[in-house]
Amino acid sequence: MDRQQKEILSVLLIAAFMSLLAVSSVNVVLHAIETSLRASTSALQWVVSGYALVFGILLVAAGRAGDVLGRGRLLVAGLAVFGTGALLCGLAPSLLALNLARLLMGVGSGLLSPQVTGMIQQYFVGERRGRAFGMFGGMVGVSVAVGPAMSGALIGALGPEAGWRASFLVNVPVALIGVVVALRVLPASAWAPSTTTAAPGPRRSGASVSARRPRADFDPVGMMLLGLATLLVMLPFVERSDSPVGAWIWGSLGIGLALGAGWLVWERRYAMRGRQPMVHLGLFRTRSFAVGTLLIGAYFTSVAGIWLIIAQYVQQGLGSSALAAGLVGLPSALAGAICAPIAGRHALRVGRPMVLIGLALVIASFLATMLVVRLHATRGLPFWWAGLTLILHGAGQAMVVSPNQTLSLAEVPLHYAGAAGGILQTSQRIGTSVGIAALTGIALTTAGRQGWDQGFLIGLGASAAICLMALALAVLDLRAGAGRRGAGRRGGGADGGTLSG
Repeated sequence: MDRQQKEILSVLLIAAFMSLLAVSSVNVVLHAIETSLRASTSALQWVVSGYALVFGILLVAAGRAGDVLGRGRLLVAGLAVFGTGALLCGLAPSLLALNLARLLMGVGSGLLSPQVTGMIQQYFVGERRGRAFGMFGGMVGVSVAVGPAMSGALIGALGPEAGWRASFLVNVPVALIGVVVALRVLPASAWAPSTTTAAPGPRRSGASVSARRPRADFDPVGMMLLGLATLLVMLPFVERSDSPVGAWIWGSLGIGLALGAGWLVWERRYAMRGRQPMVHLGLFRTRSFAVGTLLIGAYFTSVAGIWLIIAQYVQQGLGSSALAAGLVGLPSALAGAICAPIAGRHALRVGRPMVLIGLALVIASFLATMLVVRLHATRGLPFWWAGLTLILHGAGQAMVVSPNQTLSLAEVPLHYAGAAGGILQTSQRIGTSVGIAALTGIALTTAGRQGWDQGFLIGLGASAAICLMALALAVLDLRAGAGRRGAGRRGGGADGGTLSG
């Protein structure tokens, strides 16, 4: 990488670290918040869920806005909004104020996250892009490691009340540093619209692609339809209530799916009128992108709840401290931080088999951790052995997330990089919401009836089963890819072409 690329990547990694730190650290502080603000379980869940909900709603629209307005503008705006939300969280006098401030943090993350992937697409190509995504994946590992351990240490040092507040306030200087560095090092092109536009989709190697200056076309109807659809699909999974309202809210899932279908119709007609839709549906005719989007959604459904389950198991099931809960995942996170840059460097050369191997390692980690808990329950084996079995999870995740992102975006035209990155992350967010709701719900319900050891085993077993579905999808993709390559060799080449509409 040259000097400018390193400077750009430093800004992006600061933004990613801050955003992900807010996700990884909150699981450990929930018990302290519950005690400090005397919160009910249903109200407390919105500290996690509200952030995820707003984050997921904004991703694609923010990615498109970055494509049109300039990704640097949206990145800096997201950093500023996120930092403001973190400050308000740390000073919140009540749970309502805390939840509203967390929503503001979610807005900030939703604005900045697509710009990170979009600018990696914009300023890095080939192997350097894989390395950049690998370093991004390493930062995911670092934030996952630092977040819970930091929050646990702050609670241990400052007490529950000041500790959970400090865990939010540490984001404020990080956001400020990110804004200052971004204003100083991002090149002029980061503040301007992307200038290359092409209908996405498979095409012959070497085929020409038309380029022209795009109009500032936000597709507001498309943004509204997709935002409402995402909200209504995610809502029943984040609002888990035993009240009659909680039962009726599942009706929003069907309405959300119907709005999603309406959004697809709108985007197609919008493109046929010669306008630039928020998401060009030709993206989904690119197999690498379509499969990558489905696969990462299934993967995050399977793994999203594991750290929340572990944090609750350690604190409530074993009666240990918040710091102990944070330290269990430290070996896994460090393994991810080490392995992600290596996996990113070789992602394009190895291809989808790397993702398949990573998924297999994650499943093996789940099964080995279940064995540790079983032996803990029956033979008295210390639970802390799970810290070693979860190393496989960190290494496997490093081979799944960043390589899948690199491979999925490899054929996406630059002008759609922000929106495409937003789609991938929206798939992650929906998977995360479904996974946290379903898997932690299964674990907590079982724990209430049969004890925490059994709740942990059932929750992790369900996670492994869903991850196995993602593995099956990766295998089918590899077989389909091999079949297409064989047909191409027999027929003298691929018969793709530039897509429109």
